[in-house]
Amino acid sequence: MIREKGEDEMSMGILAKRTSMTFFSDAVSHYSHRVRIVLAEKGVTVDVIDSTNMTLPEDVRALNPYDSLPVLVDRDLLLYEPNVMMEYLDERFPHPPLLPVYPVARGESRQLIYRIERDWSALVDKILRDSADADAARKELREGLIAIGPIFGEKPFFMSDEFTLIDCCMAPILWRLSRLKVTIPETKQTKPLTEYMKRLFNRESFQASLTEAEREMHETS
Repeated sequence: MIREKGEDEMSMGILAKRTSMTFFSDAVSHYSHRVRIVLAEKGVTVDVIDSTNMTLPEDVRALNPYDSLPVLVDRDLLLYEPNVMMEYLDERFPHPPLLPVYPVARGESRQLIYRIERDWSALVDKILRDSADADAARKELREGLIAIGPIFGEKPFFMSDEFTLIDCCMAPILWRLSRLKVTIPETKQTKPLTEYMKRLFNRESFQASLTEAEREMHETS
């Protein structure tokens, strides 16, 4: 169960005596969003606090060398890398499993997550920063997604019969396409991709993971 709290609770010393898991989340970041999906999928009771880098408690900032979001605090453990958080949560709360059991399959999954990070997450970041090469990044992201469209016709999820951490990384990017001004044409080639997007977005855990700001991304598109 995810409990959202406002920034006004920052000054209350929420971490002074940590008895429950706390997730400091950027309400619009696709990196924060992927972790929120995992938390919802696992049904973890967690305090989710919408934050900015400037509103993080001092004790959290002191333990985070990058002064970044998101941050997951579980009693005396503090994690500041989203993919590490996802794997930690999958091991800490093993049901339902979001990574394969066997080492070879787990390695392949981790490599796919790495490729998403390098190939698409980096492009999303360029677009959101409105960098000089944002238009080129937008074009590359669009063409990359169109190119892999047919693979989603083979299995219900990203190269898997089961929902995994890979889907947790893909879903926030796909949800943000309209905000990124990336349009996927409706063709025979892209139909498996658009059907995959519907499966992700209709998933109960995905809907539970959305912040108000993220819901507005679609309401205003």
